[in-house]
Amino acid sequence: MLIFPNAKINIGLRIINRRIDGYHTLETILFPIKIKDIVEVIEADKLTFSSSGTRIPGNSIDNLCLKAYHIIHRDMNIPPVHIHLHKHIPIGAGLGGGSADAAFLIKLLDKKFALGLSLEKMEFYAKQLGADCAFFIHNQPVLATERGDQFHPITLALKDYYIVLIMPPIHISTHEAYQHVMLSIPNQSLEKTVALPIEAWKNHIDNSFEMSIFKSHPTIGHIKSSLYEAGALYASMSGSGSSVYGIFKSETQLPELEKYNQVFYDVGL
Repeated sequence: MLIFPNAKINIGLRIINRRIDGYHTLETILFPIKIKDIVEVIEADKLTFSSSGTRIPGNSIDNLCLKAYHIIHRDMNIPPVHIHLHKHIPIGAGLGGGSADAAFLIKLLDKKFALGLSLEKMEFYAKQLGADCAFFIHNQPVLATERGDQFHPITLALKDYYIVLIMPPIHISTHEAYQHVMLSIPNQSLEKTVALPIEAWKNHIDNSFEMSIFKSHPTIGHIKSSLYEAGALYASMSGSGSSVYGIFKSETQLPELEKYNQVFYDVGL
């Protein structure tokens, strides 16, 4: 049985303060896009995992898909399976690919074994795997607050716009991103700001990671500038980077950016 986990972008990302538990309080809008991985599950004699496509760094036993399986198996005693992940969503890009894979695997296991899990129960399991993992259960635009794991549904449709995502050959670790991040004190919540015309977002919606990341990786800042020069109504780094997206009024081609980067066209859902 197959399922196709999709990525997300962050529209605005404000790091508001550092919490006493070591995490950060933040505010961001999570928006699904149609860059997708493929996850396949087949019943097997023992639990195994394999992958293809983009190379996944680290030890495969630490993959979030396996962790998701173990969480469900702990409560539901499902049989062993072989999990195959074909990786297409860029890694270290701020697109939530690993979280998406784990969340969609939970949904796939629920369907394959007729577990009858509610969306709320699947969210409960997904939250144990990562702050944004539960977002992919409903997979609809939300305002995320607190640690990024409290979701408030919002109405946001971008079907009339053309979204392009640029992935430079740069990997940004979470540690690097947070090391020099600037705290932000917003004058207005993102939920209200995103209701402005998209043409106004440039002056009102920002990403707290950009200042420090652009300083250490000027190429990423240049990509954002290039998107505006090409006519983007709004451009931003997604999450803690390194991907950058642009929202255009109509179809756009970016041959200069294709020379040194992966370019994903028309990724809006």
